[in-house]
Amino acid sequence: MSFTRTLRAVGGAVVAGALLFGTAPVASADQIRHEQWPLRSFGADDIWKVSTGKGVTVAVIDDPVDGSHPDLKGNVLPGKSFLDGGTAHRPDGKHEHGTAMASLIAGHGHGPGGSEGVKGLAPDAKILPVGIDLGDQEESYAEPLRYAVDHGAKVVNMSFEDYADTSPAEKASVEYARKHDVLVVAASGNTGSSIPRLPSAVPGVLAVGAVDIDLKVWKFSSYGPHIKLLAPGLHIRSAGVETPYRLANGTSDSTAYVSAAAALLRSKFPDLTAGQIANRLVKTAGLPDEMKGKKLPDPHYGYGFIRPSKALTAKIPAGSKNGPLPPVSDGSPKAPGKGEAVKSDGDEGMSTSVIIGIAGGVVGLLVVVLIVVLVVKKKSGRNGPPPGGPVGYGSYGGPGGQGGAGGFVPYPSNPNGYQQHPSAPGAYPPAPPTQPPGR
Repeated sequence: MSFTRTLRAVGGAVVAGALLFGTAPVASADQIRHEQWPLRSFGADDIWKVSTGKGVTVAVIDDPVDGSHPDLKGNVLPGKSFLDGGTAHRPDGKHEHGTAMASLIAGHGHGPGGSEGVKGLAPDAKILPVGIDLGDQEESYAEPLRYAVDHGAKVVNMSFEDYADTSPAEKASVEYARKHDVLVVAASGNTGSSIPRLPSAVPGVLAVGAVDIDLKVWKFSSYGPHIKLLAPGLHIRSAGVETPYRLANGTSDSTAYVSAAAALLRSKFPDLTAGQIANRLVKTAGLPDEMKGKKLPDPHYGYGFIRPSKALTAKIPAGSKNGPLPPVSDGSPKAPGKGEAVKSDGDEGMSTSVIIGIAGGVVGLLVVVLIVVLVVKKKSGRNGPPPGGPVGYGSYGGPGGQGGAGGFVPYPSNPNGYQQHPSAPGAYPPAPPTQPPGR
């Protein structure tokens, strides 16, 4: 596998499972499910009484997904492969990262009652596989993301990191997704540093870091002010291609769990916007005791680790349509919000205020001329100046001026009540060495 890539998977396999379907004893198959500790941590059995993700499509932009895997069969749509232009629901050699992510989201297990193998957090969701080449240095997620939006995805999972700058086309594709009410979830990266990894740091993307079984931030989870949520990312069992199961560490896996949680919420609350779904995840997130009372989002913890059961059942106001995410750019002129500069008069011709001022001045001049004419006429019948003086319209402080009733009302600061936190990591220890990349 090439490690010199632009887009790179952020899930490192630590042990590949050696079980073979049809030959492994039942106890061994059950062991795979037992090793899925995040399901027990989430209280998945109780969650599935409330929502299973039914009716929601989650796009997985990644390696093509093995739709024939026993734990995924029936839950994977044809999708599209941007590697060869075909469908993306077939195995892709040894590239199994997409299959692993899909299984954490919508795996349904196999055997009696689906009790064996890997089960996803949203087992009734559908996976839209969008195959890309994670080893291609020229790969872009712009077109794949638009494809996912146009083909019914309500949540998009992007468990990869990009070391290059985000292109205008990629930024536009994220805005396109948000304008179509699609929640985009991306991995923060596995470098353990504060260097922002894309696409997770693109405004409008829900950036995810990883926690271990003790719900502590994983030491290799990349961090920064863009981090919003955490989810399990260590010793994660998932479906494989070369072997039926794999064991991995990485923010890839934690991202898949957040996408699955979003699918559960989108199934139960179909009228909520993508931002309001993010809002429920954020408002119900948990924090260790030592983090409670601190300003959020924290650069390492974000708003905390997801608690899907509480997100599904807590009474939470819908809130702003954008939730914790920045407003969507609509591309149309609008009154500047707080922190935005008002366009100067020289930006694009004359501004509206200048035009109004000129018009007011012209009207005032005409009034003065008219009064002078009248005065001249009256002077022929009487001596002395007329009483009073001319009054012009459109003066600086008048109805059309900056001091009048037509002035801008300042946009309220932080309308959603989300606490902001400076980007400095504070008292956290120095970042550990970079983890060797891998799948």
